[in-house]
Amino acid sequence: MKRLLNTLFVTTQGAYLCHEGESVLVKVEKETRLRVPLHMLGGIVCFGQVACSQPLMGLCGERGVLISFLTEHGRFLARVQGPVSGNVLLRREQYRQAERPDASAAIARAVVLGKVANCRTVLQRATRDHAEKIGRDEIEVATRRIGHLLKELEEPLPVDTLRGKEGDAANTYFGVFNHLIIAQKEAFFFHARSRRPPLDNMNALLSFLYTLLVHDASAALESVGLDPQVGFLHVERPGRPSLALDLIEEFRPFLADRLALSLVNLRQLQGKDFEKTESGAVTMSDAARKELLTAYQKRKQEEIQHPFLDETVSIGLLFHVQALLMARHLRGDLDGYPPFIWK
Repeated sequence: MKRLLNTLFVTTQGAYLCHEGESVLVKVEKETRLRVPLHMLGGIVCFGQVACSQPLMGLCGERGVLISFLTEHGRFLARVQGPVSGNVLLRREQYRQAERPDASAAIARAVVLGKVANCRTVLQRATRDHAEKIGRDEIEVATRRIGHLLKELEEPLPVDTLRGKEGDAANTYFGVFNHLIIAQKEAFFFHARSRRPPLDNMNALLSFLYTLLVHDASAALESVGLDPQVGFLHVERPGRPSLALDLIEEFRPFLADRLALSLVNLRQLQGKDFEKTESGAVTMSDAARKELLTAYQKRKQEEIQHPFLDETVSIGLLFHVQALLMARHLRGDLDGYPPFIWK
């Protein structure tokens, strides 16, 4: 089992990253604030005005440490990586499968099934754990509707139809998402999903977490030799990590949504941590981002029983496990791609 590699998140504006020997140094105003051995890192994520030295980027490329650059508010900008790993034959097979409608649809159906099943589990657990605090009737109706969609997904469907089913499930799920917020309702409410830009505090929180998922999924796919840009469910666009977006669908409800709800309901984040700009976009404070990143890393260290492998796996390794299962399916070692379904 691959050892869990940590991710270094740098949010301090004006920070400068360089290296000394085999250690990464984070400097602020020429003072070293942090020193981390490079072998302990799987990735570095830089938010906003954070600079990296060219020698550090070269060393990270040699060591397989992915560096991602995001805006201060979490929008992806660029990624620095070393030579592509993995067998070229695997990528050629990935491209062939992506061109075949039946093969693409089979993988896309597994991805959608995993996401929809995990959405239903989030709602079921909320009903079980907070029945007296939530709109139970509305959530149960949504849960049944999502259950019907799961049955419809048991049959082979073309990719366009699958996208429609996924959209229907997402609308149903997010239609009752506001009921899952049981604290700080005035500051954290949810009417609809808004992305670019997020228009309320909860959407800002979700968008930031989804960005982190994409970084981790891209790194995992690269580590097994797959191309994060060529997916099966999401439409390919220049610069869009379509396969990474496919992979994170299973993890949106299980990891990102649940963590967002936990941070709000336990009051670890509060309304004062968010600010609305003149354009209407909502942004998080630097302190809030640090709180979120700490919670995200802690959650990744928790362990869970993997439903397909039937082994205990840390949550942070799930991206690598699913990427490996995807690669094995494309190679022909598995008849289908087994999505991560939370139980």
